[in-house]
Amino acid sequence: MPIKENAKKYMRVTARKTAQNKIVKGVLKSAVKKTREAVAGGKIDEAQEMLKKAQKAFDKAAQKNIIKKNTAARKKSRLNTLVKNASKA
Repeated sequence: MPIKENAKKYMRVTARKTAQNKIVKGVLKSAVKKTREAVAGGKIDEAQEMLKKAQKAFDKAAQKNIIKKNTAARKKSRLNTLVKNASKA
């Protein structure tokens, strides 16, 4: 345990930020998972709706510096390609 007051405060701040980041990451992961499940199940309309939610979650996570901007762009692109190829087939 820290002794100094500012170190104690920093621990509290870190705990709050960690909890908030976990929420954002959880929303992101669930949106991606639901999109992939919809594609695997052949539900193209549902996959496209979930893709929009996933893209929004990626943008919010990148905006809050939870994931890097290029990581968000890469993962959005790959997910979009997955849905697009599934809709063609």
